[in-house]
Amino acid sequence: MKKRIALFAAFAFASLSFTSLAQAQDNVTLRYLASYGGISAHELADALGYFKGTGVSIENKGYASGGPESLFALASGSVDIGSAATPAVLNSIASGNKFVAAYPTNGIDNTTKSIFYVREDSPIKTVKDLAGKSVAINTLGAHLDYTLREALRQAGLPQNAAKPVAVPGPQLEQVLRSGQVDVAAFGYWQTTFEGVARSHGGLRPVFNDTAVLGEIAGGFTVLREDFVQEHPEAAKTFVQQSARALDYAREHPEEVRVILAKALKERGENPEVATGCVLAAKRKTAMCSTGSISWSATARWVKASSR
Repeated sequence: MKKRIALFAAFAFASLSFTSLAQAQDNVTLRYLASYGGISAHELADALGYFKGTGVSIENKGYASGGPESLFALASGSVDIGSAATPAVLNSIASGNKFVAAYPTNGIDNTTKSIFYVREDSPIKTVKDLAGKSVAINTLGAHLDYTLREALRQAGLPQNAAKPVAVPGPQLEQVLRSGQVDVAAFGYWQTTFEGVARSHGGLRPVFNDTAVLGEIAGGFTVLREDFVQEHPEAAKTFVQQSARALDYAREHPEEVRVILAKALKERGENPEVATGCVLAAKRKTAMCSTGSISWSATARWVKASSR
């Protein structure tokens, strides 16, 4: 495990290009926005006490409805930690934002994927049937929006043939079952919600993002370049302890489910969605996916990127 953490830190900080080796100031606090229905690697690390005695702490400043909002808050200086899908991160950096990728939060493959569901009695059978239909996604302009548009393109349809509708994760199942939308997309980071919705029955998958995009790194946790340069040791500690939490999550999915349920309850969310972690583990897909974390996919990317 120590070797895996070392590789993780080495990969992450190879992209940081430090220009300063000054020691971090004591008691550095990194602010972040949480995700509905899940916890990030750094939140898990905090819950496990991994930041105690390091001089590093994290502070929740509210919620982000999706990656673009998280990156906007990071760029504006409202928070110090951002997280978003790979396309959003790349587009943000290409637009001039001074961000550095701290670590890959997740990825998609044949077992970890975003799934577009319809009701069992829906006439929608394939992507071509989406023309003129409404599709619930967590946020516009991010991973699921891109996946939908690319799926339409590959099916020979205009990329605006279907109408994406922004719906928070906790309401995805509700709006689909009530008929407010024709399709609901559960992101790979929303295994908690997807697991609960599927357990209720009556839903059918139409397509998934891996089939459309292939195996890719789904997203990254990012920091601002100026923060890393000002607090290099704090940034390093942040990544190392987050990596350590990822190791713990893969090895102890049941314990993480309990931690997730407790965190959701304390935030006033439904702790029952933590059941999705156990469902994922029993399906032998991701060991546990809690919001921003896809444990097994991240491990694969860290290993591949460290060769």
